[in-house]
Amino acid sequence: MYHVLTALLFRTGIKSENHSASIILLKRVFGIDNSEISYSKKERVDKQYYVDFKITRAEVNDAVKKAEEFNSRLTDFISRLTNEDKKAYRKKFREIIGI
Repeated sequence: MYHVLTALLFRTGIKSENHSASIILLKRVFGIDNSEISYSKKERVDKQYYVDFKITRAEVNDAVKKAEEFNSRLTDFISRLTNEDKKAYRKKFREIIGI
């Protein structure tokens, strides 16, 4: 999910190497709901760095399905970007960061 998000940022001329910042930019610059990727990031950190959890096959399948849907929506969004869209998103990004 994060790699598709960074593809969107790069496609519009925005570079971000910070997961949390990239997720915030998804909402603030592009107006795209970032709750799924925020939740997935939290789950990944919890599962990767902590051992006090149990997970079922159904939970794994649900997570994969959500990731596939998110990636599909974002990939479609990227494919529809026009040059004017890219300029507008870069402008909005500059306004947000104050340059």
